[in-house]
Amino acid sequence: MNTHGDRSAERLVRGEVAGGVATITLDSPRNRNALSVRLLGELADRLAWALAEESVRVIVLTGTGPVFCAGADLKEQRTGPGDAPAAPVTASFPEIMNLIWESPKPVVCRLNGTARAGGLGLVAACDFALAPDTASFAFTEVRLGVVPAMISVTVLRRLDPRAASEYMLTGEVFDAARAQEIGLLTRAVPEEDLDAAVAHYTDMLLRGGPESLALTKQLVRTVPTLPVQEGLHRMAELSSQRFTSAEGQEGIASFMEKRPASWIPRS
Repeated sequence: MNTHGDRSAERLVRGEVAGGVATITLDSPRNRNALSVRLLGELADRLAWALAEESVRVIVLTGTGPVFCAGADLKEQRTGPGDAPAAPVTASFPEIMNLIWESPKPVVCRLNGTARAGGLGLVAACDFALAPDTASFAFTEVRLGVVPAMISVTVLRRLDPRAASEYMLTGEVFDAARAQEIGLLTRAVPEEDLDAAVAHYTDMLLRGGPESLALTKQLVRTVPTLPVQEGLHRMAELSSQRFTSAEGQEGIASFMEKRPASWIPRS
């Protein structure tokens, strides 16, 4: 296991790699892993590291303490004095969500607990989201007189529209079972089963070809927006390209020879 850097105890975000999986951990439990400018800067750094690290195939985003993320650090979101920028967290957050959303490597959110407001933007940006069934969720912005603006870009691509209206307009707290039902979570599981559930998904993802995973992540989003004829034409081209690609040929050969594909990390 390799740890990123040599001062992890001083950091608000930690990163480590084991078996092809990079685990990025929000480690600021004193303020419920709130999104401060410093935490967001460190998170951007760790994400860039995981994306650039050749040995990393899958990214897991998690946190310490009973709360995954409480949303923006409100102490930093007040109007800045003089020439200081207002709402500095707002300026820093879009880059983070875009890094996760556009990551060619699958990102699994392992919620260690409750999430609120901006934390739900992180959850929705990830490809998979798993949480203990004791966790709760809420879009609290309207109760503070603000708007769930930035996070809506990822959240509204996940949630059932009726549910989005219900919870974004009321700020009502809802449980993990409901979060799974409306599309915010992939799975809600008993707390003692959380690590096994995360491992189940990361192990399956490690079996997929890296290029194929990145392309499949894109087509899941884009194909439904295409006219049927155009979609069939473009996907026929992509299918042909992938069957004749080096990765496709290796995958077929490994299947025929009953051996692991070359991209599967060795324990």
